[in-house]
Amino acid sequence: MKGPGYHHALIKRGAFGEVSKIEEEFWEFMDALRQGVTVMQLVELSDMLGAIEGWLEKHHPSISLAHLIKMKDVTKRAFKNGHRGKERG
Repeated sequence: MKGPGYHHALIKRGAFGEVSKIEEEFWEFMDALRQGVTVMQLVELSDMLGAIEGWLEKHHPSISLAHLIKMKDVTKRAFKNGHRGKERG
């Protein structure tokens, strides 16, 4: 098997704990999509979660991925129900 390493695209390295690392993992995910390698896509999504977790630890240490997942669930519920809250009447 010839060619580059994991990624075909040139992807700028980010700094852990910074937005640049989240961007790096996003572009690696996009490259994995272009390559059509499902396992690599899932690994890059996992790496993206790690980068998000590192950013939270540095910039919002009282917030965790669990907090973001809880908010994601609330948003999903709102979209499923078709409204943001109870109507006042």
